[in-house]
Amino acid sequence: MKKSGAALARYALEQLGITHTFGIPGVHNTELYDELNASEQIHPVLVAHEGGGAFMADAVSRMGDTIGTMVIVPAAGVTHAASGIGEAGLDGIPMLIISGGIHTQSGHRYQLHDIDQHTLLSPITKATFRIESHAQVIPTIYEAYRIATSQEPGPVFVELPYNIGNFLGDVEGMPAFERNSATPQVDKTLLKQAAQLLSSAKKPGIFVGWGAIPAGNALIELAEYLGAPVCTTLQGLSAFPGNHPLHTGMGFGDYAVPAAAQAFADCDCLLAIGTRFAEIPTGSYSMPVPDNLIHLDINPDVFSANFPAKIAVGGDSKQSVPLLLNALKESMDARDSSNIRKDIAHAKASYKKEWLNYNSGDRVNPGIFFDELRRQLNDDAIIVADDGNHTFLMAELMPVHGPRQFISPSDFNAMGYCIPAVIGAKLAKPNRQVVGVVGDGALKMTGLELSTASQLELGCVVFVFNDGELSQIAQAQQIPYNRKTCTVLKPLNIKALAETTDCRFMALNSNDSCEQVIAAALKAADNGETVLVDVHIDYSKRTRFTQGVVKSTLKRFETRDKIRVISRALIRKITG
Repeated sequence: MKKSGAALARYALEQLGITHTFGIPGVHNTELYDELNASEQIHPVLVAHEGGGAFMADAVSRMGDTIGTMVIVPAAGVTHAASGIGEAGLDGIPMLIISGGIHTQSGHRYQLHDIDQHTLLSPITKATFRIESHAQVIPTIYEAYRIATSQEPGPVFVELPYNIGNFLGDVEGMPAFERNSATPQVDKTLLKQAAQLLSSAKKPGIFVGWGAIPAGNALIELAEYLGAPVCTTLQGLSAFPGNHPLHTGMGFGDYAVPAAAQAFADCDCLLAIGTRFAEIPTGSYSMPVPDNLIHLDINPDVFSANFPAKIAVGGDSKQSVPLLLNALKESMDARDSSNIRKDIAHAKASYKKEWLNYNSGDRVNPGIFFDELRRQLNDDAIIVADDGNHTFLMAELMPVHGPRQFISPSDFNAMGYCIPAVIGAKLAKPNRQVVGVVGDGALKMTGLELSTASQLELGCVVFVFNDGELSQIAQAQQIPYNRKTCTVLKPLNIKALAETTDCRFMALNSNDSCEQVIAAALKAADNGETVLVDVHIDYSKRTRFTQGVVKSTLKRFETRDKIRVISRALIRKITG
């Protein structure tokens, strides 16, 4: 039979269960967009910028039902999307990117969009493919999907050249997609050794990342049986419920909230699941990891990369955690964790009170804001953060109640993530509340994607923490330099942006208005409106994370550099 490459690609995407694609049509993919337009299953979403489209695709994947998919033009579309592709690559998020490509048989050089896209993307993707015949279209897309979703997930890029995508070619058939259910086995002997090490520990603790999400209820049961406190990475806030009495917060050590710092004090055996021990969740590598480290992860490359593991077990947490739990039950009796739970609850209550009582002047207190937002949100609401000071405020002050209910840029740490990710999450979960919190600096990067949200009539809320600075970096500058260079922003007319993008605008200017404005915003979103709330936020109180990371970073300096930094800070504090 004769089919265009675009028709074959559409068929393959339908077989994979794709529901949305994100991108902008151009010369090289018009035929594919025409095919997507005719699909009853796939809805192609026009974005304002391919970078925003990549963040949308990332968020769709993080919701867990299907893989986020981009359909973009080559060259500029690829470079624009690279930040979102890189975010997915470093955060371990599956993504499928289908790009047009130049006419490979034209005989001409210097064609429009003619670059080596594969070399460009190789550091931030798991694999890249260039389709060379019509017969390769369906098998290549299937293989790209398998690679993207197997082992540690990540983005995979497929180039569909113009002459294959737009023109007819011979294919013998259109095979259905067959899922490979084979899963590598976990080493049970190592898990028994891990159970023995945990059972002999006096103060065990558990540290979980995004990769622990598949473990589900088994992870909760394991923590309860072991009687151990649980802390998480930033992404891992979605892996263990924040309202569970053994949950302590993000990380442990001097950079963590008091509940975590106290619960993990003198921890003599740490069970780490689905985490790379990356810079952010370890407080710039200041986490006091004990010698007895048990590390479970699907990617063996992460073992002992930053902290040496005594026992390292490769495999999916969906398999390894239940097996470890069974081994633990064979080697020990369940431990009483009542005292640990009381200590965690007391520390959390004290830290919350500290924030609620903080004098924020005429601005909105983050503690009061997040306390009220959590109270009003549904238990299964999805919360999206951008990159900035608000990210760590959310980590410290906003409990996440269930799996995949908090998403944010993590290891790649790209600003501009929130607004597009709100769109992706809402498209993936249309019946759930989706709210985002973005800084005014990140708003400037992808704020025009609000027009995408309003056009789709999604019904979501974005709170803009408006303080006139790139606050996370401004605070990092203020401490050692007593200067804020290129981190002070010209005030934005956020109301005008809302009107331009056809969004509902609301202003939140005081603590007393939190209850009323949040309620009104959520109600408007329930009615299908995209709501933009300008929050006059106070950032004068620093998070534990910021305070701790500054100290831990300084400790790593050579003595000469440490003296120079401290003396300069003291001099400038005195002289101004």
